[in-house]
Amino acid sequence: MARPITAFVLPAADRAALENFTHTGLRPVRAVRRAQALLALATGIGQQAAGKAVGLSRQTVSELRRRYEAGGWQAALAEAPRSGTPPRFDGPQRAALTALACTPAPTGHSRWTLRLLADKAVELCLVDTISHETVSQVLKKTNYSPTASSSGAWAQ
Repeated sequence: MARPITAFVLPAADRAALENFTHTGLRPVRAVRRAQALLALATGIGQQAAGKAVGLSRQTVSELRRRYEAGGWQAALAEAPRSGTPPRFDGPQRAALTALACTPAPTGHSRWTLRLLADKAVELCLVDTISHETVSQVLKKTNYSPTASSSGAWAQ
C-alpha cells in the first residue's frame, strides 16, 4: 500500500522570502530552480509535476522537500560541500611558478621542462609535492609555452 500524500504547507513568510529570492538579485540558477520547486509544491501539485514545471526530477524535489522540512528554506537552497581535493596552488603560488618559468633555464638545459619546473617548485617550497601535469595545467592558463624559443620574459 502506498504512503499517504501529506500536503506541503509553506508559511506566508517563507513564501514571500522565496518569491523575493527568485525575483531579485543575481542568484545561482540551481538555487533559483530549487526555490521555484518549493513554490510549485506549495500550490498543491505533486512532486512529479513540480519537478517537471521547473526542470528537476521527482527525486530531487523529494530531497528538497525533506531538506526544507528539516532546516528551512535557506538549508534547502544551499549547496552541500563537494568532495575532492582542494587546489594545490593559490594566486601567489601560480604567479611564482609563472615567474619561475620565465627565468632563464638552469645550467645544462636549453629550456625549462615541466618536470624541471615541478622539481624546482618543490625545491623552492612553493608546494610540498606537485606533478608535471599540474604544472602544465597552471601554465596553460597563462599562455606560457615552455617549448617556445623565447622564455616568455619581455626584454628590451
